[in-house]
Amino acid sequence: MPISISQEKPSLNQLPKTFLIALTQFSAIKLEGEEQSKYLQGQVTCDVNAIDEHGLLIGAHCDAKGKVFNVFRLINRFSHHLLVQNKACLSASLAELNKFGVFAKVDITQASDLCFYALVGEEAKQLIQSKFNIAPDSLNPLVQSGNTTIVYIASGEDCSISSRYILIDSTNETEFSSILASLNVPCFNQKIWDLLEITQGFPQLSADNSGQYVPQMLNLQAIKGISFTKGCYLGQETVARMQYLGKNKRALFSLQGNTSTPVTNEDAIEKQLGENWRKAGDILSSYQSDNGETYIQAVLSSDLYENENIENPLRLKHAPESQFVISPLPYSLAE
Repeated sequence: MPISISQEKPSLNQLPKTFLIALTQFSAIKLEGEEQSKYLQGQVTCDVNAIDEHGLLIGAHCDAKGKVFNVFRLINRFSHHLLVQNKACLSASLAELNKFGVFAKVDITQASDLCFYALVGEEAKQLIQSKFNIAPDSLNPLVQSGNTTIVYIASGEDCSISSRYILIDSTNETEFSSILASLNVPCFNQKIWDLLEITQGFPQLSADNSGQYVPQMLNLQAIKGISFTKGCYLGQETVARMQYLGKNKRALFSLQGNTSTPVTNEDAIEKQLGENWRKAGDILSSYQSDNGETYIQAVLSSDLYENENIENPLRLKHAPESQFVISPLPYSLAE
């Protein structure tokens, strides 16, 4: 029985206590072969050698100049690596990985045979435990139940969403579909996941802004997405220089406000300087609820972190009447 997906767009405080999200814009790059770990270790920012069958790593794949193609969650599923991510930036990253992968004993493909859902909220852990007889946690973020991979996504202590789990299974697995339907909770579309990622400060790249930022501009160092001890990888020189020479002047922020004007990534965030308005940064992702409450993920000047209660407001360039404030992230940007 197909799951009915609601197109409602509630604000953060209007979400039900437990719900599903159909992650229809999710996919993964799959690596398999005897040199999959060795090869991936030289391509991404995280320490691939540190992951085991129950582990979860955050990382980025950069070009030679240290600009990020995509940000992913790395897991193991049935002895192969999966770089779980939004589809938007997958093709560029996949092509780059295959360019050098021909010299290693590794096969790199898009895992197009998988489907992705998220179970979120107060009763999420209890439901997973009852339906799959096992549930991951912060110590073992990944567990396998038959053909279903269950991944625990930690949230900040002050987050109103207590638990998040990503559920991965084959697209043609009818038993998995039956289990999801039997949960008897509302199911929302991908935009709700975007809302949660914005509030949690996890980078949401699109095809347009892929290849525009170094990892520290996306707060990868703050969410443990960069290993500074693993050795060389593509773009490592730039990443290290940003970290140790203080070259980075931008960071990822979560903004909240209220506007009826549609928000697009082509718009810009502006800050007031005297009587004038100047560009403050670029929009990566946004979510607008049905009541007009708006959440924006943007890359702005990092000195705003030192003045979160700034007197000068922020606004959208194409909506001068709008006003946004910086929301606290569940991690620190302090060095």
